[in-house]
Amino acid sequence: MEKFEIHGGRRLNGTIKISGAKNAAVAIIPAVILSDGICRIENLPDINDVVAIAQILKKMGASVKRIDKTTLEIDSKGIRNPVADYDLVRHMRASSYLMGALLGQFHRAEVALPGGCDFGVRPVDQHLKGFGILGAKHTVEGGMIKINADSLVGDHVYLDVVSVGATVNIMLAAVKAKGRTTIENAAKEPHIVDLANFLNSMGADVRGAGTDVIKINGVDFLRGTTYSIIPDQIEAGTYMAAAASAGGDVTLLNVIPKHLESITAKLREMGVSVEENDESVRVVCSDRLKRCNVKTMPHPGFPTDMQPQIAALLATANGTSIIHEAVWDNRFKYVEELRRMGAEINVDGKIAVVEGVDRLKGAPVKATDLRAGAAMIVAALGAEGVTYVEDITHIDRGYEHVVEKLTGVGADIKRIFTNDNVTNTA
Repeated sequence: MEKFEIHGGRRLNGTIKISGAKNAAVAIIPAVILSDGICRIENLPDINDVVAIAQILKKMGASVKRIDKTTLEIDSKGIRNPVADYDLVRHMRASSYLMGALLGQFHRAEVALPGGCDFGVRPVDQHLKGFGILGAKHTVEGGMIKINADSLVGDHVYLDVVSVGATVNIMLAAVKAKGRTTIENAAKEPHIVDLANFLNSMGADVRGAGTDVIKINGVDFLRGTTYSIIPDQIEAGTYMAAAASAGGDVTLLNVIPKHLESITAKLREMGVSVEENDESVRVVCSDRLKRCNVKTMPHPGFPTDMQPQIAALLATANGTSIIHEAVWDNRFKYVEELRRMGAEINVDGKIAVVEGVDRLKGAPVKATDLRAGAAMIVAALGAEGVTYVEDITHIDRGYEHVVEKLTGVGADIKRIFTNDNVTNTA
């Protein structure tokens, strides 16, 4: 078993280059299925989720070539059977995007009910509602969602709730449908815009991405393309939080500062200095953090994927802070792990009340999901003593070379391997 060993209390100084966006990558790779040519995707993060979704396409018959650690070349013409491998798909939430891509290309799809991080009910009812309006029917058999359509015809789709996944899937299904599809109450996240730009680079006609109304005029043919995905706003936000936790002076390269505005605003409210440049941000922190209140919301609000990391900071802020999780039902599972480190956090439903303590103390903790794992790292960097973070496969799903990036700015973190409860460094 692998875990992270982190010695806290080391100030961070230097630069970190931010990788491509995980959430964009796991939507854009399935979208290649819609292409009638070869697609070259650049600036991909070197993470397990990207490897997994590429493996799924390869097993379905696509040709997948790794040009370098951040570039894939994919030819999907070899896909003949629109059935995604059950064992590969069921562990990965973003595999649901295969539904829209396969339906759009083949008018048929069989995909396992998606897995991923467990922090609340994550139904695909809005996805299926959209498919139905476009003309598809579905059944669920043996853990597989089976979707079929004689043809797909554009129509008006109103999402009952703002859903990134449903917005992505309906976009994918609609780009080759007949006529115009209008998605109202659409998600506005940066990776929605990135997906639209990718589709348009292949010849699609997608307009309004980044607003709550997206209009898609169906086309018959999508060509191959070369496309570089956007930087990862959540990875950037996580390292901003790491710098605030440990203290120091860290510059993040390859970022889009506008995508970080809600995170930057909260960090500044907490007393952190954030200096924005064209493609970088500098984070400087030397004093104890101030309390603040946080409510997660769909973009451009504060992202739910940064909620655990901000909680790790507020655990040692001066005063009482309140966190309102307004997106997912059960995203406070990590709180018990922070309590092991001395945090004083009380949870009531979707509300967490955080009483700031002077300092957290190192302890054995677990990564209960991807972003919770990131929060354990953030907490450990500012804590006194040694923290061991277990179940780090969650972290490897979404963060590229986290040990190397943090040691590069002075953190004392290493990956260790344990066997029969005896720890050996490697």
